[in-house]
Amino acid sequence: MQVDMVENIGFAAAACTTLSFIPQLTKIRKQGGRDLYLTYTMLSVYLLGLALWLAYGIWLHAPAVVVAHAASIALVVAAIVMKAIVVVPPQAPSEIWQALAESQILNPRIDV
Repeated sequence: MQVDMVENIGFAAAACTTLSFIPQLTKIRKQGGRDLYLTYTMLSVYLLGLALWLAYGIWLHAPAVVVAHAASIALVVAAIVMKAIVVVPPQAPSEIWQALAESQILNPRIDV
């Protein structure tokens, strides 16, 4: 019973940390290779760390660690591929300013 509970906690933690990377894939899909926060260097170092965790989990026979890091590796590889392939055409500066002018960023509505 105790081992099952500990393993379930491990799988829950694995699900949380692995699924937390999915919004990054959405961001890359929208912004393409222009995403400055997810650099190839960051993704490569993260991928290396995940591979080391995967090896560690395999060595310790820890299924939660193995599953989480194998899934995370797949997501990071997808991010690298998407970052390289997805091209979003840049907007002209006038289009950007027009979008900002129409948004509430530059023109906040104050209800009184």
